[in-house]
Amino acid sequence: MRKLGIAILCFIILILSYFTFTSAKKAFQSDFQMPSSSAPNKEQSRLVLITQELETPFWDKVSSGAIEQAEKEGASLEVWGSYGNNKEDFLKKIEVAIHSKVDGIIVQGLDTEEFKSLTKFKAAFYGIPIITVANDVPVDESLRKTYVGSDQISAGKMIAKQLIADMGDKGNVIILGDSEQEYYQEQRLQGINDILKDYPNVQTLYGETTDMKEQIIASTQDLMNQQPNVDAFIAVNATHAGTMIQEISKRSQVEPYYIYSFDDGPESFSLLHEGKLDGMIEQSPEKMGELSVNLILNWLSDEAGPLEMDGYLTDIHIVKATKPK
Repeated sequence: MRKLGIAILCFIILILSYFTFTSAKKAFQSDFQMPSSSAPNKEQSRLVLITQELETPFWDKVSSGAIEQAEKEGASLEVWGSYGNNKEDFLKKIEVAIHSKVDGIIVQGLDTEEFKSLTKFKAAFYGIPIITVANDVPVDESLRKTYVGSDQISAGKMIAKQLIADMGDKGNVIILGDSEQEYYQEQRLQGINDILKDYPNVQTLYGETTDMKEQIIASTQDLMNQQPNVDAFIAVNATHAGTMIQEISKRSQVEPYYIYSFDDGPESFSLLHEGKLDGMIEQSPEKMGELSVNLILNWLSDEAGPLEMDGYLTDIHIVKATKPK
């Protein structure tokens, strides 16, 4: 019986070995192939454009150019911002964008420590590229990837050259700046002074103001009291131009004065068309928005080399009043 049991066990082992060998052979000889993994679809890039001047003619054009370019390139773009230069709300939106881990941020530059801390540390920590548009900040203080916008020094020079062409090479000029002077305003002022310093008979009086209407009025009054024989005015911050001109008109007719500013104020074009501005620097806001989106998407897709640290400059030109004074 014992020998019979051993024989049966051996027979079973032989049978099992045969089927195991046959199955293994079929597996190795099979034409079956693992499905090839398809390359993942490229995800739609998520961009955000952030400004502190929503629904103004200039920034509406920046937004329009950016949105159109994003649609062409299949990217997602949202426009965020605040109203009336609300800096706290503006900075909060930048922080929200960073924590939302968007792919890229295009932002109006703000030359403050809070802004530069967000771009230099928080955005860099998450690897989110920052491009400043229209208003720049120093690159070494912000680590922004690049800047897209006007050459503000050249813009200041254009204003000063037009002033000399209109007024002549002698006269008294009041220049109204911002008490919290930002980088782009410093550059405009530098350009103005670079030209006027070569005209010894042109005397300049510089004053500063906040964005509050009452303060703009008070600063304009004070400057005109200091220089009653003023011939010309330049508003370095275009948002001050309307209130400044209102105050000038309370003292006398606006017509005798030469008045200049830039196109990024909410009233700039209406003041020019009414003849209250003699000249204005017109920038290229649509191109700024378009080019910003194009550059940041190229950077994200590695289709271009490093971005130019000094920035990409868009066209500027002087526009004279269409309605004579």
